[in-house]
Amino acid sequence: MASAFAHAALGATLGKLILPQRQYWPYWVAAGICAALPDVDSIGYRLGVPYDSLWGHRGLTHSLLAAVVVAAVGVLLSRLARPGQRPSAGRLALLLFLATASHGFLDAMTTGGLGVAFFSPWHLERYFFPLRPIKVSPLSIRAFFGAKGLRVLASEVIWVGLPCLLLLGAQRWGSPKSLASAEK
Repeated sequence: MASAFAHAALGATLGKLILPQRQYWPYWVAAGICAALPDVDSIGYRLGVPYDSLWGHRGLTHSLLAAVVVAAVGVLLSRLARPGQRPSAGRLALLLFLATASHGFLDAMTTGGLGVAFFSPWHLERYFFPLRPIKVSPLSIRAFFGAKGLRVLASEVIWVGLPCLLLLGAQRWGSPKSLASAEK
């Protein structure tokens, strides 16, 4: 798996790209949380859940169905916010779906594990992408804070952090407001 840092960074970046107004910053945070959420299945290791089962790591919680469910629940919860402080339901659903689904996409680009069950529960086959440059993160916190964790973070800076920064920069410098001030 990619680390929680990479997942959250990608989710928050998607939040800023899809809901760029600053008033929506809480939704950027929510997108970061949604992007890391599928790893809740790692609790199964301690409970004896087999890795390759439906409820195992990178199983159902990493599926596109799970992303749809998380997005739907998030949109329902957003109704608790005042109308002027929440984005349109469609944009929010898109954001939360993409943020949650991004987790499996990053994991499918890692160098380890059994792959991602994108189509679970209907199809349990697990997939990797042909390009797998992200070093797989150790599951234990102790193992993460060592040489292996540093290698993981270094690969994530290159393969997740830099693309996120480039996208945010393109958004900032490509916005009509930025272009108008550059012309003056």
